[in-house]
Amino acid sequence: MSSRVLKKLHGEPELDKNEEDILSDIESEKEKKQINNRYDLLNDQSLSESEVKEDDNETEHTSTATPHPIEAKKKKKKRKKKSGKHAPNRRSSEDNADIDEISRTVREVDKLFGQTTILPVKPATKEKATVLHSLLTVQHKNLNPSYEMKRMFGSKVVQAEQNKRRNARGPRPLKSTWLVSPKDNWPPLSKLGLSMSIDTNPLNDNSLTWFKFEHNVAYRTLQHKFLKAVESMDSENIIQIVQQQPYHIDSLIQLSELCKMSEDHAMASGLIEHAILAYELSFNSMFNLTTAECRLDYRRQENRGFFIVLFKHTQYLESRACVRTALEVGKLILSFDPLSDPLAMILVLDYYALRAKQYPWLIQLYQEWENPKKLAQLPNMAYSYALSLFYESKDDTSLADTAIQYALMMFPGVLKPLLDELSVQVDSRVSTHAYFNANAYNSQSPALQQLTSLYVCRSKSIWRDAAILPWLERNVNTVLDRVDAKDSIVAEYTQKRSQRYNKTPPKEILRHIILSDFKEKVPLAPFINKDTEPILMYDPLPPVDTINIYTKPNMPSRVLQNRSPFSMFFQSLLPNFNIQEFAAPVAMNDEGANQVRENNAVDALDGEAAGGASNQQTYMDFRASVNSIVDAMRNFISDIRVPERPNDADVDENESSDDEPNDYLT
Repeated sequence: MSSRVLKKLHGEPELDKNEEDILSDIESEKEKKQINNRYDLLNDQSLSESEVKEDDNETEHTSTATPHPIEAKKKKKKRKKKSGKHAPNRRSSEDNADIDEISRTVREVDKLFGQTTILPVKPATKEKATVLHSLLTVQHKNLNPSYEMKRMFGSKVVQAEQNKRRNARGPRPLKSTWLVSPKDNWPPLSKLGLSMSIDTNPLNDNSLTWFKFEHNVAYRTLQHKFLKAVESMDSENIIQIVQQQPYHIDSLIQLSELCKMSEDHAMASGLIEHAILAYELSFNSMFNLTTAECRLDYRRQENRGFFIVLFKHTQYLESRACVRTALEVGKLILSFDPLSDPLAMILVLDYYALRAKQYPWLIQLYQEWENPKKLAQLPNMAYSYALSLFYESKDDTSLADTAIQYALMMFPGVLKPLLDELSVQVDSRVSTHAYFNANAYNSQSPALQQLTSLYVCRSKSIWRDAAILPWLERNVNTVLDRVDAKDSIVAEYTQKRSQRYNKTPPKEILRHIILSDFKEKVPLAPFINKDTEPILMYDPLPPVDTINIYTKPNMPSRVLQNRSPFSMFFQSLLPNFNIQEFAAPVAMNDEGANQVRENNAVDALDGEAAGGASNQQTYMDFRASVNSIVDAMRNFISDIRVPERPNDADVDENESSDDEPNDYLT
């Protein structure tokens, strides 16, 4: 072991000549044979010189590391010793002398450094950091939905389609892509106006490299036009921006939302893929998607679009049953900023993992991140962890039983809404018991109701497995027995619920709900009533310490009287939208109100027929405008015919075959 490493581990100053000679003797003797004593920890667990260099610059890829010269010498010596017939006897006699020599040098080291137990702690910390890091690493093939398609439908079907598309593309491009596969009708890829450079490190951590996207002058001009289009509530201007630059990120996000509103999900997904392709072609050469060591600061306005388009990309992947790919992309988003988690990916990764049957990964994530991230305080992680243990258990479900009982006692408000979504008829004991009845959900704080509703809306399909219900029923009755017996742990969990979830949820969770499209079923309005700035889908709820290069549109601050999901959705697309303008201005007295209750709504509005017809016409014009925008986008994209860039991430046919078991459709 080198003196430089020992100095780093102990924080000692430079060693003098005698100390270096002693340590040199240790190194030379340990090259001959590893000695079984308590100082083997210096060899087995401490950092080698090459590893310390890697710690100084962790951005260097592990595949480029060269073998340690001492290891090469060991291999040569082993081969040389095998040629001697009496080598074992010589080594045996030499070993005794070696042990005496090493023992003497060890005593000298004790005099220099003293007896210490700090050395074993350092490798444990490094090992734990390595485990946390490995949870977010991904492989290129898993970022490509074609690989998962091959597993589901067979390689021959997918390969035939890929070959057909390759023949129509023409020559290969200079740069490959991993996240998306461009199609033959996509616009030309030139002068995107995006680039990526190395950013300042906000954490002062030399082991990580931070990056940032940058806009050139032409792109900034388009961005200013986009902000004016949003401010003017004129979506035709957004169409013009896309016609001028088909890969303008924020315009693509807004138009994708309009396409989704018109239920054209294919085009909505395609527009998001356009934006991802623009980002991917602007990557810095040092930016690596797979190592989980590259960071992006969400506070920077230019970076936020990449987070958002990837989040929406996971939703469209999951809708196409590519849940393993969605999981890998979700891990990628989290790896960009795992400490802040600006889009609260921890609320959805468990769902993707269970859908993709990645139970060991989810178990390891929960166990390793429970302390730093407090995952047990999230209903989705508590229930998903129990499910993953249940699926991984063979005959012994004791661990899964303990986990699900904790989830039921800590978050009892989940059970009834979940069973209602599954249309499961429970026995009278469960339905009438105060611990699990409807009051269990209603008595929760609004913040906990939000987390509960989000989990139930998203994960109800996971609980449709017939094998789960008997196990769940058994543990529900066990929990009720503990509640009836007045177990102290039940009162403890009740107190924790009342204390932990009384504050307004952080912006990360609100941002997650906005992007997840659960606004109708998940409480959101109570937490954003005090927000004067509008919610914009291309940049929902920017951070408080945001780093902006563009000024947000100056819209008049207005609190909507109607906080319905419909109104909030349209305001996220067009901030000046006001549903009150489309509602009939009916001011009815008590007699008119009674007439409504006695007659139908049309007869009740006879006196306001002209005004109601005018507002109805305005609303219909607005809907027609939205449809015309979508039609214009569809025609614009369908008229383009350019060669497509092939995706080098397409997996070889040898990696997936028709004989490979299909674990997604079982």
